[in-house]
Amino acid sequence: MTHNFFESKVAVITGGSRNIGKAVATALVEQEAKVVIGDIIDTEGQETIEELNSKAGKEVAIFQHTDVTKYKDLTALFQLAESSFGGVDLVFLNAGIAVNHDVLLDPLDDEQDEKILKVNTAGIIKGTKVGVRHLAKRGAGAIVITGSTLGLEPASYTSIYNASKGAVIAWARSFQHLQNICSVRINSVCPHAVDTEFLWGFPDLSRKIFEGVAPTAEISTVVKAVLLLMEDQNRNGQVLTALPGNVIEVEEAPKIMAKTTQHLGNIPLVSPEVISELEAKYKQDFDGMMKSYFMQ
Repeated sequence: MTHNFFESKVAVITGGSRNIGKAVATALVEQEAKVVIGDIIDTEGQETIEELNSKAGKEVAIFQHTDVTKYKDLTALFQLAESSFGGVDLVFLNAGIAVNHDVLLDPLDDEQDEKILKVNTAGIIKGTKVGVRHLAKRGAGAIVITGSTLGLEPASYTSIYNASKGAVIAWARSFQHLQNICSVRINSVCPHAVDTEFLWGFPDLSRKIFEGVAPTAEISTVVKAVLLLMEDQNRNGQVLTALPGNVIEVEEAPKIMAKTTQHLGNIPLVSPEVISELEAKYKQDFDGMMKSYFMQ
């Protein structure tokens, strides 16, 4: 009998009311997981969980209004998952916006320029920080961050959107050490353009960029990539692209440090002793952070 990895797992999903987030929530529930959805789109969020619960014939999904730019909303979402379903095993940080995606020619407006970064970048960073704490408390887990192929290969006319996604891809690649500290893995899925309401948030001329490059990717391809990153214990700090034609590929990070080491005659840039010292200090700091967070 094949073991179902997702059975009885609890997943927190931001931006789960519709589109990719809803599709991942649906796939997880079909795999016998439970989901806790956070979003600012309240009506669709409620409709989504009602649909999931009705289909399952029991409560397998909960919704809570969540602004991912606010720690209080994020901590409340994860606490709801713990109080309702006993803990958190999986996290899909998917909330994002496409408004004001190319600000160079816009008026000098602090609020407008920072809006997309607060949601797409800072929202991911904050969600990761809260998520890691609750997954570590559970004993293990996985976080998947929604990036974009535009964060890997920026296009013209979507400048700040590209930057917001490139930042979270780098963020996801920054925590390979975390698996040894607390058994938590962080990865990123980078979809090509998917034909959803989100894509229609881009103006007509910007959408023509995607249409001219390739057909849109299927949402099912993105879902498959997300579940793969959640389940496969060997995927850690990895970036998967979800492309048209049902193609899922690993996008490797540039090997600049390795090239530098090679140019220097294979002399390590950092000694093993220093790395061991850093890991020991990080583990100590991590334990202190956990105690401080859960004593609040």
